[in-house]
Amino acid sequence: MSVRLTHLSHGGGCGCKLAPGVLAQLLADTPYARGLIAPATAFPDLLVGIETGDDAAVWRLSDTLAIVATTDFFMPIVDDPYEFGRIAATNAISDIYAMGARPLFALALVAMPVDKLPPEVIRRILAGGEAAAQAAGIPIAGGHSIDAAEPIYGLAVIGVAHPGHIKRNRDAQAGDVLVLGKGLGVGIYSAALKKDALPPEAYAAMIATTTQLNSAGPELAAIAGVHAMTDVTGFGLLGHALEIARGSNLAAELEFARLPLLPQADRLAQAGFVTGASGRNWASYGHEVELFPGCADWQRALLTDPQTSGGLLVACTPAVLDEVMQVMHRHGLARAAVVGRLLEGQARVEVQP
Repeated sequence: MSVRLTHLSHGGGCGCKLAPGVLAQLLADTPYARGLIAPATAFPDLLVGIETGDDAAVWRLSDTLAIVATTDFFMPIVDDPYEFGRIAATNAISDIYAMGARPLFALALVAMPVDKLPPEVIRRILAGGEAAAQAAGIPIAGGHSIDAAEPIYGLAVIGVAHPGHIKRNRDAQAGDVLVLGKGLGVGIYSAALKKDALPPEAYAAMIATTTQLNSAGPELAAIAGVHAMTDVTGFGLLGHALEIARGSNLAAELEFARLPLLPQADRLAQAGFVTGASGRNWASYGHEVELFPGCADWQRALLTDPQTSGGLLVACTPAVLDEVMQVMHRHGLARAAVVGRLLEGQARVEVQP
């Protein structure tokens, strides 16, 4: 029995995420959003909560130890069940790294249409997740499974860090440079894959980047000049840069020409292989972005392209830039590049050619 996983779901990868505007509406009536509860007052040991949409929650256990918790899951972005499992698990673990923490263990989240998928296919998905966890040096220690209409897989991940090394998305400083650790274009690749238009070499690049651990995170967090960090996922580069800008009350400036792109991503974007999530992202935050004159639709699509298991976005002082790049390269992030900077000004993103 041959099953194409991507044909069993209406979306794939981090493109499944709710659009930023929709998420903001859903959270608008929470006690935190209405200001009825100040997390730092009600729970002084909750160092990071939902305030700025950060990558994971952080709870201080002591002056030298904090526990970091996250969860992430989605529908298939590729048809190969083993690779789907690897990608989903790698993506979930990334949220721990993005906080500057070290993962300890994970729990699997499994929702499968058991009437449509043979047991061996589901086992391959789980095996892929186990492989990614093994690469990160952690066990999948349990989990939960349900029968569902569409295949969904992911992890809840627990990690630890020194409270002083936690890197939030709101602590950038004016004058910081922005470094992106991986190439952009995963969403564009996935759109082409669904239409059988993704060349084999591009598919190989897609698997390589989405299964590459962001293990540089804890080492980067230990650098004093690294002020803020997140990973670029479903909201695209613009969306996650905007999160840093809003949280830090600064203006972010990106340079399109400096963006690292996956091979053929620009050609595929120009050919119209764009996800629906890209448009939903722009509709959610485009009013807070100023694009350069003449910016083409395909260029905007790359900026809003939802990344699955995307790269770390690091805000650091120029004085430690060389050290940051060395750490990224040592962890195999060969496409790492400076993509912009942070300036005094209204919280928004401006894109230069």
